[in-house]
Amino acid sequence: MAYQGEQKRDTTNSLKVKQLDGQSEEEERSETAKLTRYNDGSVKLRNPNIELMDQDILYHLALGSGSHDLHEMFGDVKFVCMGGTPKRMETFAHFIMDEIGYKLPAGTQLQDISAFSYRYSMYKVGPVLSISHGMGVPSVGILLHELIKLMYHAKVKDPIFMRIGTCGGIGVEGGTVVITEDAYDGLLRNSYELAILGKIVHRPAILDKRLVRELKSLATQDDPYDTISGKTMCTYDFYEGQGRLDGAFCEFTETDKMAYLEKLRDFGVVNIEMECTIFAALTHYAGIKAAIVCVTLLDRLKGDQVMAPKEVMNEWQQRPQILVSRLIKKHLAQMGQLKSLASTPSSIKSPRRFKLVQQESEAHE
Repeated sequence: MAYQGEQKRDTTNSLKVKQLDGQSEEEERSETAKLTRYNDGSVKLRNPNIELMDQDILYHLALGSGSHDLHEMFGDVKFVCMGGTPKRMETFAHFIMDEIGYKLPAGTQLQDISAFSYRYSMYKVGPVLSISHGMGVPSVGILLHELIKLMYHAKVKDPIFMRIGTCGGIGVEGGTVVITEDAYDGLLRNSYELAILGKIVHRPAILDKRLVRELKSLATQDDPYDTISGKTMCTYDFYEGQGRLDGAFCEFTETDKMAYLEKLRDFGVVNIEMECTIFAALTHYAGIKAAIVCVTLLDRLKGDQVMAPKEVMNEWQQRPQILVSRLIKKHLAQMGQLKSLASTPSSIKSPRRFKLVQQESEAHE
């Protein structure tokens, strides 16, 4: 059988960030907060180098701390929502604008703030950012580094990050909304692995449990689809890494594939996607509350190819957006902010540096 099971890790040259023995979830959260928050609740970076820099260019967002007034532009952000494609996140931006009653000034429209990066798309709707993250772990990792730095430069207080995506179900029918409880890699490790300076670092892939429970509570009996929570597996590949038989290469049998998928189901995995471990690990390491809400496009126990018609998939992809919007509206109502707000135009501190940021972003195409 091609799958070798849960391999032993070489711990000789490995580092792992983990909770202290006997430490409760609340104690661990408190310790993390000391490292990742200033006294006023604004985001603090685990990198002392940034505050020593003349300006910090966020290459892949086409923004910079010296060229833009990031605090004025983004200081009111409460929610950062991200998904794979620019079109999906543009659609979500318009959807959430209607849901929270956000009004643009007459004669204006939503603008892609990161258009000059040619990599990610970003829209701001009052306290909500809607951003495309591309596909897979590396793309999400780059974006998260720069988004977390953006939160720092903008002095954002206690943001909530949410990934809105699609996935394959494991024993779960297409169209089901899945809230991730725990994120696992292809070896069923609840962590994200990265080589840093020749050493393997493992960071716990932990999501906010209270946020999971809150999201699940916002599903209603009137929803014409199921909303569940469970374990999510992340792979680095769409084909072989997910046990598909229809890639350009395949060195395992259908029997091997089904045994692997059934192993995942028995372990409690309910869906497979390509971003959850790094999303959970980096947000947790930054002390940022985060959640992942996806919709299944098929049950992988029944096949490999997505066969649902385009119009059906479009409707399915709206389902996680609906659930996330309920949480956003609930929180804004609790904060007394669920009301129409005027849009703030982009703030340029230095035209010369603004041009430099554009050039730097274009140079890294």
